[in-house]
Amino acid sequence: MYKATTHEITVTVIPAYLEDQSQPDAGRWFWAYTVEITNGSREPAQLRSRYWHITDANGHVEEVRGPGVIGEEPVLSPGDSFTYTSGCPLGTSSGFMRGHYEMQGLDGRFFTVDIPAFSLDVPMRQRVLN
Repeated sequence: MYKATTHEITVTVIPAYLEDQSQPDAGRWFWAYTVEITNGSREPAQLRSRYWHITDANGHVEEVRGPGVIGEEPVLSPGDSFTYTSGCPLGTSSGFMRGHYEMQGLDGRFFTVDIPAFSLDVPMRQRVLN
């Protein structure tokens, strides 16, 4: 689990390798990641956009920007949480992601909330010694 708190909003990320959707022989590995955003402040905030910085094991960087998350721009009242799951393909068997959300307060001001950097790694397979 990876966690970051900015402006009293906590972002928690749990990545999971999806072996059944990966094709290592074709150079394609796939991960799901579940994000929980919790508003610990005293003011409502709306998630307006996202930015992802994705780096594979070769150092290749892809940047993704867009409105909201999974087609939504959720409003989080104080104490509320919003959870969603999305996915990321890579051309290598490991990498990492980091980013931020642009949030908007009730007063109309925009502010940035960090998404913690998290690792994308193929889990070690059990080895048996003969």
